[in-house]
Amino acid sequence: MSTYTFSFIGTGNMGGALARAAVRTLPPETVFLSNRTAAKARTLAGELGCACGPVERAAREGKYIFLGVKPQMMGDLLTEIAPILAERTDRFLLVTMAAGLTMARIDAMAGGGYPVIRIMPNTPCAVGEGVILCDANEMVTGEELREFMDAMSGAGVIDRLEEKLIDAGSAVSGCGPAFVCLLLEALADGGVACGLPRQKALLYAAQMVKGTAALQLATGEHPGVMKDAVCSPGGSTIAGVRVLEERGFRGAAMDAVIAAVEKTRELGK
Repeated sequence: MSTYTFSFIGTGNMGGALARAAVRTLPPETVFLSNRTAAKARTLAGELGCACGPVERAAREGKYIFLGVKPQMMGDLLTEIAPILAERTDRFLLVTMAAGLTMARIDAMAGGGYPVIRIMPNTPCAVGEGVILCDANEMVTGEELREFMDAMSGAGVIDRLEEKLIDAGSAVSGCGPAFVCLLLEALADGGVACGLPRQKALLYAAQMVKGTAALQLATGEHPGVMKDAVCSPGGSTIAGVRVLEERGFRGAAMDAVIAAVEKTRELGK
C-alpha cells in the first residue's frame, strides 16, 4: 500500500504551488515532498506540515507521483527511479507537468505500462486561483481521475482537456501569468510616471486585473462588450485603447501565445 496519497519529486515554483494547493484538500500528513536540494523540501514541508525525504522514497511510497522537473531533466529522473517503480507491487500513478512531453513519452521513459496523468498547472494554484489542465492515458481509471481532480480542486479550476490541445491551453493559462505580470508592471510604471506611489500603483493595477477577470467569469460577457462599456465617447479610456491598438497590443499578445506553443513543441522533440 502507498504511504502517501501525493508525493512530489521537485518542489520548485510549480511543484511548491501544487503542494500548497494539495494541502487545502488533503491532510498534510498524506503529502510527501522531495527535492534535489533537500533544504528546499524541508523548508516547504515545515511550512505545510508535510513529510519530506529523498527522491527514492517519493517514488516508492506515493500513490500519485508528481514528476516536477524540467523537460530536459525528465529522462535522467525516470532512468533513476525506473528500477524502484518496477519493483512496486501496489498501484501507483505518474503525474507529469513537463511541457511538451506526451504521456506516451513519459510512460516509455519510465519503463512502460504505467498509468499517467498529464497536467499543465500555473503559479496562481498556490493561492487557490489557478488553472490545471489535465488528461490521462488509458491505464488511468475514471475513479482515479476523479479522485485526483477532487484532491487538486484547492488549486482553482481543474479542467480535462484532450492532450493534443494541452500545449495551446498551457500557452494561455500556464505562460499567461508572465504576460499578465508584464502588463501589471507596465500599468504601474505608467501610474508612477504620472505621480502615483509605486505600491499604490501596483495595488490598483493588480486589483483591477483581478476584478475584471472576476466580472467576466461572473457575467460571461465577451471582453469586447466589457471594453466598450468602459469607453465613453471622446473619453480618456478610448484614448488609451487607441494607443494600444496603434502599438499592436492585441497582435503582440496573440503572437506571444503562438510563440509559447511553438517553443513547447520544440521541447517535446
